[in-house]
Order: sequence, then C-alpha cells, then structure tokens
Amino acid sequence: MTRLDLLQKVKTRKEEIGISIDNLSKLSNTGYRTISRFFNGDDVKLNTVEKITNFLGLDFAGNEIIDIDTIKNKRAEQKALYIVSLVQDTSSLEMQGLEDDNLKSLIQYTKEQFLTGEYQKNLWAS
Repeated sequence: MTRLDLLQKVKTRKEEIGISIDNLSKLSNTGYRTISRFFNGDDVKLNTVEKITNFLGLDFAGNEIIDIDTIKNKRAEQKALYIVSLVQDTSSLEMQGLEDDNLKSLIQYTKEQFLTGEYQKNLWAS
C-alpha cells in the first residue's frame, strides 16, 4: 500500500463519518495544521498518522477495525452523558435531580437525537 492509498482511505472514512478537519483535530488531540498537512499529502510524523487512523477506527494500513456505527454510537453516548450530567448537576443543586430510570431515559433520548435527530449535525462538535 502506498501513502496515497492510505490517504484516500482516511479521506473516505472522514467523509463517511462526517467529521470536519477542525473537529478531528480537537478530538484526536492533534494540531489543525498537522492534520491539514496530512490531508494535503505532505509528510507528517508516524504518530500523527496513527492518531488520525485510530480515531477514525482504522488500523495503520487504513483497514477498518471499528465500524462506523460503533464510532458514532460511542460519540453520541459520550455527548449525551456530558449534556445530561450538566442538567443533572444543576438540578441536583436545586434538589430537583432526576431518578435513575428517568436519567437513563434522558440519556438514551439525547443519544438518539445526536444519531438521528435534530442534534445530528452537532455529533462531532467539540
């Protein structure tokens, strides 16, 4: 496999997942300019390639190791937990926290909104 083959696989995967270079940079803890150089076909360090491919669920050769649905589900759950925890923390301070069953339902609903609902465009926003 050539470097250009890997680059094409990574570009395709990035588009399939629907993540911008800016959000990929933030979520993979890699500099924006470094990721831009990678996508422009410039030389970057091997650990940069590894960070990008791992984040996108690919191995170092660009082969899928984690399917797209799993990656999106994991991200949606992370975001849902974060958002619901903000609401829960604020509500608890006011002695109005949710019961466990209601909390789980709210997390699931929020996750679904990130996957298929009105918040879908914000799935990868950091």
